[in-house]
Amino acid sequence: MSRQRPEPVQVVKQRRDAALKSLVHGVPYIQFLGIEFDRRGDELTAVLPFDEKLIGNPLLPALHGGVTAAFLEVTAIIELSWSMLWEEMESGRLDASAPDTALPRLPKTIDFTVDYLRSGLPRDAYARARINRSGRRYASVHVEAWQDNRARLFAQATGHFLMPGRDG
Repeated sequence: MSRQRPEPVQVVKQRRDAALKSLVHGVPYIQFLGIEFDRRGDELTAVLPFDEKLIGNPLLPALHGGVTAAFLEVTAIIELSWSMLWEEMESGRLDASAPDTALPRLPKTIDFTVDYLRSGLPRDAYARARINRSGRRYASVHVEAWQDNRARLFAQATGHFLMPGRDG
């Protein structure tokens, strides 16, 4: 009995990147804000490239508080969705790169609390989410955002989400 040969690493990377791209490009608001996701294994870093339209106070200038909150919330939702997708993809139950594959519905926000620690400067911002608890129906996530120095956060948030059911 011979063991099945593992997939080439490039095929695995392409499949994962295609799944993440499908997930992110399914939300028009993410494209409007310009949020991108950098994937390293199963870890995601959200990137908000600076754009003049994101400025809320032109006198400082500072990122708009709503943009900051949206950036953190999008990061949390995509992290939750990616973790669901990752488990199904790696177990072989889902081929997210296939064109007819239905991706999971996105979690729905129950509540989301943002702590604005300092003004967001007119430059690129980064965020990472950590899932504190994720069950079949409910998830709790903490998100941190920084710009030049990861140790100097400009915002953080905690959110609770209603997890979508999976059909099939």
